[in-house]
Order: sequence, then C-alpha cells, then structure tokens
Amino acid sequence: YNRVWIPDNEEVWQSAEITKNYKTGGCFLHVQLEDGTELNYPVDPAALPPLRNPDILVGENDLTALSYLHEPAVLHN
Repeated sequence: YNRVWIPDNEEVWQSAEITKNYKTGGCFLHVQLEDGTELNYPVDPAALPPLRNPDILVGENDLTALSYLHEPAVLHN
C-alpha cells in the first residue's frame, strides 16, 4: 500500500494507490485512482512518480515536517 502522485491534464496531480508491486526496469505502474479507476500508468524507470505523504501529515503548518517535499505534496498540503 503506497500512494503516488500522477500528473493530470485537468487537475495537475491525481492521487493513486499502487495495486501491484513494481519490478525494477518495468514500464508500467499498476495504480488505482481515488475515483476507483484502475490504470497501467507508463513510467520511466529513471523517473518514477513522487510518493504521497501519509494522511496524518496533511495540513501541516511547517512544510519541513512532510516526509516527501515536492510540488504535488506542497500543493496538496
């Protein structure tokens, strides 16, 4: 159970849960979006999507407290 941020043309970023283990060198990440849609998201093994912070960290006043600090994490927070 890991969640990642997937780029989206309309919403900028969408949260997705990884549903199958990713194997090194794989071309797809099997994910399920929050609306229940399942995707085989194409990935570049050298640039996997950013990980999502645990829900307990949502709304932190101090961004340095986030486990992962990147564009989607800051926008979501």
